[in-house]
Amino acid sequence: MPAVPHPIPYQGSKRLLAPLILGHFPTRVGTLYEPFAGSAAITLAAAGLGLATRFRIGDSLAPLADIWTRILADPKRLADEYESLWRAQQADPRAFYDDVRRAFNEAGGSARLLYLLARCVKNAVRFSHAGDFNQSPDNRRLGRSPTRMRTNILGAHELLRGRAQASAGDYAEAIRHATPDDLVYMDPPYQGTSGSNDQRYHQSFDRPRFVADLEGLLDRGVPFLVSLDGRTGAKTYGPALPAHLDLTRVELHAGRSSQATLSGRASETYESLYLSPALATAHTSLPRSIREASPDTRRAR
Repeated sequence: MPAVPHPIPYQGSKRLLAPLILGHFPTRVGTLYEPFAGSAAITLAAAGLGLATRFRIGDSLAPLADIWTRILADPKRLADEYESLWRAQQADPRAFYDDVRRAFNEAGGSARLLYLLARCVKNAVRFSHAGDFNQSPDNRRLGRSPTRMRTNILGAHELLRGRAQASAGDYAEAIRHATPDDLVYMDPPYQGTSGSNDQRYHQSFDRPRFVADLEGLLDRGVPFLVSLDGRTGAKTYGPALPAHLDLTRVELHAGRSSQATLSGRASETYESLYLSPALATAHTSLPRSIREASPDTRRAR
Protein backbone atom coordinates (compact mmCIF):
# COMPACT_ATOMS: atom_id res chain seq x y z
CA MET A 1 0.00 0.00 0.00
CA PRO A 2 1.16 3.58 -0.61
CA ALA A 3 2.19 5.64 2.41
CA VAL A 4 -0.83 7.19 4.10
CA PRO A 5 -0.73 10.16 6.51
CA HIS A 6 -1.97 9.46 10.05
CA PRO A 7 -2.34 12.64 12.11
CA ILE A 8 -3.95 11.09 15.20
CA PRO A 9 -1.84 8.68 17.31
CA TYR A 10 -4.42 6.26 18.67
CA GLN A 11 -4.21 2.90 20.42
CA GLY A 12 -6.36 0.31 18.70
CA SER A 13 -5.98 1.97 15.31
CA LYS A 14 -6.49 -0.43 12.40
CA ARG A 15 -3.60 1.15 10.51
CA LEU A 16 -1.55 -2.06 10.30
CA LEU A 17 -4.57 -4.24 9.53
CA ALA A 18 -5.96 -1.85 6.93
CA PRO A 19 -4.63 -3.80 3.91
CA LEU A 20 -6.41 -6.95 5.09
CA ILE A 21 -9.64 -5.12 5.85
CA LEU A 22 -9.61 -3.29 2.52
CA GLY A 23 -9.26 -6.66 0.81
CA HIS A 24 -12.93 -7.28 1.67
CA PHE A 25 -14.26 -4.01 0.24
CA PRO A 26 -16.70 -4.23 -2.67
CA THR A 27 -15.52 -3.10 -6.07
CA ARG A 28 -17.41 0.19 -5.88
CA VAL A 29 -18.31 2.19 -2.78
CA GLY A 30 -20.37 5.35 -2.95
CA THR A 31 -19.85 6.59 0.60
CA LEU A 32 -17.67 4.91 3.20
CA TYR A 33 -19.02 5.45 6.71
CA GLU A 34 -16.67 5.07 9.69
CA PRO A 35 -18.81 6.01 12.72
CA PHE A 36 -16.34 4.76 15.38
CA ALA A 37 -13.55 6.61 13.64
CA GLY A 38 -10.85 7.27 16.21
CA SER A 39 -7.81 7.74 13.98
CA ALA A 40 -9.95 6.96 10.89
CA ALA A 41 -7.29 4.54 9.68
CA ILE A 42 -9.66 2.70 7.32
CA THR A 43 -10.99 5.93 5.84
CA LEU A 44 -7.47 7.19 5.15
CA ALA A 45 -6.32 3.87 3.69
CA ALA A 46 -9.39 3.59 1.46
CA ALA A 47 -8.98 7.18 0.30
CA GLY A 48 -5.34 6.53 -0.52
CA LEU A 49 -6.35 3.69 -2.83
CA GLY A 50 -9.40 5.42 -4.29
CA LEU A 51 -11.80 2.77 -2.98
CA ALA A 52 -14.71 5.13 -2.25
CA THR A 53 -16.14 8.31 -3.74
CA ARG A 54 -17.09 10.01 -0.46
CA PHE A 55 -16.29 9.57 3.23
CA ARG A 56 -18.22 10.17 6.46
CA ILE A 57 -16.14 10.21 9.64
CA GLY A 58 -17.91 10.09 12.99
CA ASP A 59 -17.08 9.64 16.65
CA SER A 60 -19.06 9.99 19.86
CA LEU A 61 -16.13 11.80 21.51
CA ALA A 62 -16.84 15.35 20.36
CA PRO A 63 -13.29 16.79 20.67
CA LEU A 64 -11.96 13.86 18.65
CA ALA A 65 -14.55 14.39 15.94
CA ASP A 66 -13.63 18.08 16.03
CA ILE A 67 -10.00 17.18 15.29
CA TRP A 68 -11.27 15.65 12.06
CA THR A 69 -13.51 18.62 11.31
CA ARG A 70 -10.49 20.89 11.64
CA ILE A 71 -8.24 18.60 9.60
CA LEU A 72 -10.79 18.87 6.80
CA ALA A 73 -11.53 22.59 7.12
CA ASP A 74 -8.69 24.36 8.94
CA PRO A 75 -5.60 22.12 9.00
CA LYS A 76 -2.92 24.81 9.21
CA ARG A 77 -4.37 26.42 12.31
CA LEU A 78 -4.74 23.05 14.02
CA ALA A 79 -1.09 22.29 13.23
CA ASP A 80 -0.11 25.72 14.59
CA GLU A 81 -1.99 25.15 17.84
CA TYR A 82 -0.45 21.72 18.30
CA GLU A 83 3.01 23.16 17.70
CA SER A 84 2.38 25.91 20.25
CA LEU A 85 1.44 23.35 22.90
CA TRP A 86 4.33 21.06 22.03
CA ARG A 87 6.92 23.84 22.28
CA ALA A 88 5.46 25.24 25.50
CA GLN A 89 6.13 21.97 27.35
CA GLN A 90 9.92 22.14 27.13
CA ALA A 91 10.66 23.62 30.57
CA ASP A 92 8.68 21.03 32.57
CA PRO A 93 6.97 18.44 30.31
CA ARG A 94 5.20 16.56 33.11
CA ALA A 95 3.72 19.63 34.77
CA PHE A 96 2.70 21.05 31.41
CA TYR A 97 0.96 17.80 30.45
CA ASP A 98 -1.01 17.88 33.70
CA ASP A 99 -2.01 21.49 33.03
CA VAL A 100 -3.22 20.66 29.51
CA ARG A 101 -5.12 17.62 30.76
CA ARG A 102 -6.79 19.75 33.42
CA ALA A 103 -7.72 22.41 30.86
CA PHE A 104 -9.10 19.78 28.49
CA ASN A 105 -11.27 18.24 31.20
CA GLU A 106 -12.61 21.69 32.11
CA ALA A 107 -13.09 23.20 28.66
CA GLY A 108 -12.36 20.59 25.97
CA GLY A 109 -10.41 21.61 22.88
CA SER A 110 -9.38 19.57 19.85
CA ALA A 111 -5.75 20.77 19.85
CA ARG A 112 -5.43 19.90 23.54
CA LEU A 113 -6.75 16.40 22.90
CA LEU A 114 -4.36 15.94 19.99
CA TYR A 115 -1.46 16.93 22.23
CA LEU A 116 -2.62 14.57 25.00
CA LEU A 117 -2.94 11.67 22.57
CA ALA A 118 0.54 12.33 21.22
CA ARG A 119 2.06 12.42 24.73
CA CYS A 120 0.08 9.89 26.74
CA VAL A 121 1.05 6.33 27.55
CA LYS A 122 0.57 4.03 24.53
CA ASN A 123 -1.42 6.81 22.80
CA ALA A 124 -4.37 5.31 24.66
CA VAL A 125 -7.57 7.20 25.42
CA ARG A 126 -8.60 6.58 29.02
CA PHE A 127 -11.39 8.19 31.04
CA SER A 128 -12.40 8.12 34.68
CA HIS A 129 -15.85 7.17 35.92
CA ALA A 130 -16.53 10.91 36.18
CA GLY A 131 -15.80 11.30 32.47
CA ASP A 132 -12.40 13.00 32.78
CA PHE A 133 -9.46 12.13 30.57
CA ASN A 134 -7.09 10.51 33.06
CA GLN A 135 -4.33 8.82 31.08
CA SER A 136 -0.79 9.53 32.31
CA PRO A 137 1.98 10.94 30.13
CA ASP A 138 4.74 8.83 28.70
CA ASN A 139 7.64 10.61 30.41
CA ARG A 140 10.21 9.02 28.07
CA ARG A 141 9.19 11.20 25.15
CA LEU A 142 7.64 14.55 24.23
CA GLY A 143 5.16 13.27 21.67
CA ARG A 144 5.15 13.57 17.91
CA SER A 145 7.27 16.46 16.68
CA PRO A 146 5.43 19.52 15.30
CA THR A 147 7.02 19.04 11.89
CA ARG A 148 5.88 15.47 11.59
CA MET A 149 2.43 16.29 12.97
CA ARG A 150 2.00 19.14 10.49
CA THR A 151 3.00 16.87 7.60
CA ASN A 152 0.39 14.31 8.63
CA ILE A 153 -2.36 16.86 9.24
CA LEU A 154 -1.84 18.55 5.88
CA GLY A 155 -1.45 15.19 4.15
CA ALA A 156 -4.75 13.92 5.51
CA HIS A 157 -6.42 17.17 4.49
CA GLU A 158 -5.19 16.81 0.91
CA LEU A 159 -6.22 13.16 0.78
CA LEU A 160 -9.79 13.86 1.90
CA ARG A 161 -10.30 17.40 0.64
CA GLY A 162 -13.69 18.02 -0.93
CA ARG A 163 -15.03 14.51 -0.40
CA ALA A 164 -15.26 13.97 3.36
CA GLN A 165 -17.34 15.19 6.28
CA ALA A 166 -16.83 14.69 10.01
CA SER A 167 -19.39 14.84 12.80
CA ALA A 168 -19.73 14.09 16.49
CA GLY A 169 -22.56 11.95 17.78
CA ASP A 170 -24.06 8.53 18.12
CA TYR A 171 -22.94 5.89 15.62
CA ALA A 172 -26.52 4.90 14.70
CA GLU A 173 -27.33 8.46 13.70
CA ALA A 174 -24.08 8.68 11.72
CA ILE A 175 -25.05 5.74 9.50
CA ARG A 176 -28.77 6.50 9.25
CA HIS A 177 -28.54 7.57 5.61
CA ALA A 178 -26.30 4.72 4.40
CA THR A 179 -27.65 2.92 1.32
CA PRO A 180 -26.92 -0.40 -0.43
CA ASP A 181 -24.45 1.51 -2.65
CA ASP A 182 -22.40 2.52 0.39
CA LEU A 183 -20.26 0.66 2.92
CA VAL A 184 -20.21 0.91 6.71
CA TYR A 185 -17.07 -0.03 8.63
CA MET A 186 -17.49 -0.21 12.40
CA ASP A 187 -14.78 -0.65 15.01
CA PRO A 188 -16.48 -0.14 18.39
CA PRO A 189 -14.42 -0.17 21.60
CA TYR A 190 -12.78 -3.54 22.12
CA GLN A 191 -14.96 -5.90 24.13
CA GLY A 192 -13.60 -6.25 27.65
CA THR A 193 -12.54 -2.59 27.82
CA SER A 194 -15.90 -0.83 27.84
CA GLY A 195 -18.27 -2.82 30.02
CA SER A 196 -19.75 -2.18 33.43
CA ASN A 197 -16.58 -3.30 35.22
CA ASP A 198 -14.13 -1.56 32.90
CA GLN A 199 -15.15 1.89 31.72
CA ARG A 200 -11.88 3.19 30.41
CA TYR A 201 -13.56 4.78 27.37
CA HIS A 202 -15.77 7.83 27.62
CA GLN A 203 -18.83 5.83 26.53
CA SER A 204 -19.78 2.23 27.25
CA PHE A 205 -20.54 -0.33 24.54
CA ASP A 206 -24.16 -1.51 24.47
CA ARG A 207 -23.88 -4.89 22.77
CA PRO A 208 -27.63 -5.75 22.51
CA ARG A 209 -28.30 -2.37 20.94
CA PHE A 210 -25.38 -2.82 18.55
CA VAL A 211 -26.71 -6.20 17.41
CA ALA A 212 -30.13 -4.64 16.81
CA ASP A 213 -28.53 -1.90 14.72
CA LEU A 214 -26.71 -4.52 12.64
CA GLU A 215 -30.07 -6.19 12.05
CA GLY A 216 -31.34 -2.83 10.83
CA LEU A 217 -28.48 -2.53 8.33
CA LEU A 218 -29.22 -6.04 7.07
CA ASP A 219 -32.90 -5.16 6.63
CA ARG A 220 -31.92 -2.09 4.61
CA GLY A 221 -29.45 -4.03 2.48
CA VAL A 222 -26.48 -1.91 3.57
CA PRO A 223 -23.16 -3.80 3.33
CA PHE A 224 -20.94 -3.57 6.39
CA LEU A 225 -17.74 -4.76 8.04
CA VAL A 226 -17.29 -4.99 11.81
CA SER A 227 -14.08 -5.31 13.82
CA LEU A 228 -15.09 -6.45 17.29
CA ASP A 229 -13.68 -9.39 19.22
CA GLY A 230 -10.36 -11.18 19.10
CA ARG A 231 -7.96 -13.48 20.89
CA THR A 232 -4.39 -13.71 22.09
CA GLY A 233 -3.29 -17.29 22.46
CA ALA A 234 -6.04 -19.00 24.47
CA LYS A 235 -7.42 -15.73 25.84
CA THR A 236 -10.48 -14.36 24.04
CA TYR A 237 -11.92 -10.85 24.09
CA GLY A 238 -15.68 -11.01 24.03
CA PRO A 239 -18.11 -13.49 22.46
CA ALA A 240 -18.69 -13.76 18.73
CA LEU A 241 -21.59 -11.92 17.15
CA PRO A 242 -24.84 -13.95 17.09
CA ALA A 243 -25.18 -16.67 14.45
CA HIS A 244 -28.63 -15.44 13.38
CA LEU A 245 -26.99 -12.43 11.71
CA ASP A 246 -25.42 -14.87 9.22
CA LEU A 247 -22.14 -12.96 9.13
CA THR A 248 -18.83 -14.40 7.98
CA ARG A 249 -16.05 -14.07 10.55
CA VAL A 250 -12.49 -13.68 9.31
CA GLU A 251 -9.56 -13.86 11.72
CA LEU A 252 -6.87 -11.31 10.89
CA HIS A 253 -3.38 -12.02 12.17
CA ALA A 254 -2.35 -8.92 14.11
CA GLY A 255 1.11 -10.17 15.11
CA ARG A 256 2.71 -11.12 18.38
CA SER A 257 1.24 -9.73 21.59
CA SER A 258 3.67 -7.22 23.10
CA GLN A 259 2.22 -7.82 26.56
CA ALA A 260 2.71 -11.57 26.21
CA THR A 261 6.27 -11.02 25.00
CA LEU A 262 7.02 -8.96 28.12
CA SER A 263 5.70 -11.87 30.20
CA GLY A 264 7.96 -14.35 28.41
CA ARG A 265 5.23 -15.88 26.23
CA ALA A 266 5.10 -16.05 22.45
CA SER A 267 1.37 -15.55 21.93
CA GLU A 268 -0.04 -14.41 18.60
CA THR A 269 -2.95 -11.99 18.40
CA TYR A 270 -5.90 -12.35 16.03
CA GLU A 271 -8.67 -9.84 15.51
CA SER A 272 -12.08 -10.75 14.13
CA LEU A 273 -13.59 -9.06 11.11
CA TYR A 274 -17.26 -9.74 10.38
CA LEU A 275 -18.58 -9.46 6.82
CA SER A 276 -22.23 -8.91 6.02
CA PRO A 277 -23.68 -11.60 3.69
CA ALA A 278 -23.38 -9.57 0.49
CA LEU A 279 -19.69 -8.91 1.09
CA ALA A 280 -18.97 -12.52 2.03
CA THR A 281 -20.59 -13.69 -1.22
CA ALA A 282 -18.72 -11.16 -3.33
CA HIS A 283 -15.27 -11.99 -1.91
CA THR A 284 -14.28 -15.64 -2.09
CA SER A 285 -10.59 -14.86 -1.53
CA LEU A 286 -8.30 -11.97 -0.72
CA PRO A 287 -6.30 -10.25 -3.47
CA ARG A 288 -2.95 -11.92 -4.09
CA SER A 289 -0.87 -9.03 -2.69
CA ILE A 290 -2.92 -9.00 0.51
CA ARG A 291 -3.02 -12.77 0.83
CA GLU A 292 0.75 -13.07 0.50
CA ALA A 293 1.28 -10.31 3.07
CA SER A 294 -0.63 -12.24 5.74
CA PRO A 295 -0.46 -16.03 5.30
CA ASP A 296 -1.97 -16.62 8.74
CA THR A 297 -5.38 -15.12 7.95
CA ARG A 298 -8.07 -17.65 8.77
CA ARG A 299 -11.77 -17.85 7.87
CA ALA A 300 -14.53 -19.27 10.03
CA ARG A 301 -18.30 -19.20 10.07
